[in-house]
Amino acid sequence: MISIAVEEKVESYLDGYKAISEQSNTNGYYWLREVKQSAIDHFQKIGFPTLRDEDWRFTNLTPLIKSKYKLVNTPSTDHKKIDLSGIAISEINHSLLVFVDGLYTPELTSILKNDQGIEIKPISKALMENEDLVKKYLFQYSKYEGESFTTINTAFFQDGAFIYVPSKTNVEELIHILYISTDSEDSFIYNPRNLFVVEDNSQARIIEHYCSLKDTKYFSNIVSEVFIGENSSLDHYFIEAESSKAYNISSLDVHQQRNSNFTSLSILIGGSIVRKNIHPVLSGEGCDSNINGLYLSSDRQHIDNFMTVEHASPHCNSRQLYNGILTDKSKGVFHGRIIVHKDAHKTDAKQTNRNLLLSDSARVDTKPQLEIYTDDVKCTHGATIGQMDKDALFYMRSRGIEEKKARSIMLEAFANQTLDNIKVMAIRDYIERLVKQWFLKIGVLTVN
Repeated sequence: MISIAVEEKVESYLDGYKAISEQSNTNGYYWLREVKQSAIDHFQKIGFPTLRDEDWRFTNLTPLIKSKYKLVNTPSTDHKKIDLSGIAISEINHSLLVFVDGLYTPELTSILKNDQGIEIKPISKALMENEDLVKKYLFQYSKYEGESFTTINTAFFQDGAFIYVPSKTNVEELIHILYISTDSEDSFIYNPRNLFVVEDNSQARIIEHYCSLKDTKYFSNIVSEVFIGENSSLDHYFIEAESSKAYNISSLDVHQQRNSNFTSLSILIGGSIVRKNIHPVLSGEGCDSNINGLYLSSDRQHIDNFMTVEHASPHCNSRQLYNGILTDKSKGVFHGRIIVHKDAHKTDAKQTNRNLLLSDSARVDTKPQLEIYTDDVKCTHGATIGQMDKDALFYMRSRGIEEKKARSIMLEAFANQTLDNIKVMAIRDYIERLVKQWFLKIGVLTVN
């Protein structure tokens, strides 16, 4: 491993970059090396965000940036000993692409054969076999200017998932990208860079899934870039169920072409400090974008949802629905922004954030925003923060339902407002199990 001692010093990242660039696989890819160098130079200028930065004023990053990490470049465990049962979704036909501690793991990967030109592989392999495709789309949608963690990811990424769906292709099977963190003795950082391309008149379903084998401390710094062509659709599921000691910063940047459909569901359960950035740009006329999420936090967890939905063309629709359930001394953040550009008339956008607090010590900061620069639009936003409805609890108890059971019914109903949008039953069943495990952990769910 290569050491990076953070200690709030940008210089430590610069030293780490020099070390990794000497043994990187970018030799021969001059364009890639130039972008990486530009990114680390930019990071040297901007450093880490602080509470004085408006987009980060609800999230204190001090515990994250004062930690010491090591970059993983060799496996820390015997990959063959990892048991995927209970981790990977098994009830559905799917291709599975596995990374352990950020490193591609062919021993656990199983890709279904196809003759449609679909590419499912690590991006390190795609650079060798599909360089022109990678070069066409990589770094186009996740801009690192002003984004500290995107800058770090751009400079340090070694691998990630590359998914390419050619024109006029319907990918029937699910594509499951699984990132597993092990019980490494050293706190480590890994920087997955994922690239998903769905060309014109095509459709696909992708799961990005991050989990831990042990309750260890590490930092996963993720960037996923998405291109959706004309008349195409992508369903994207993001599951973050990591160690309670882990830090997770992730960015999902989406570029939608004319008449495309994008559906996103984020499930945030694990982690000590978690920040999920989502930025779809509806660049073509007639786009639909549905951004949904459920975040569950307990103990002293901090989960921050930051999204910007950008309407750049007319006759586009977007919907955001985020529900949060918080208990103990945990904290949640919802910072949502809808931007309607000058020529994006006939925009229809709605943003909703609902939060349920199960303790007096839990806290939520919610800030829905609209920025509208044209007329003839329909845009709404709203947020609620509250506790469980005492009248509803009384109603159920008066009909013979014991209090704990009544509470679990209400909590499951609240969570299902988000989960009801899941189209694939196998995915919904899997996520419902994760949610029920969380309810059991905090002691509010009855076991049937």
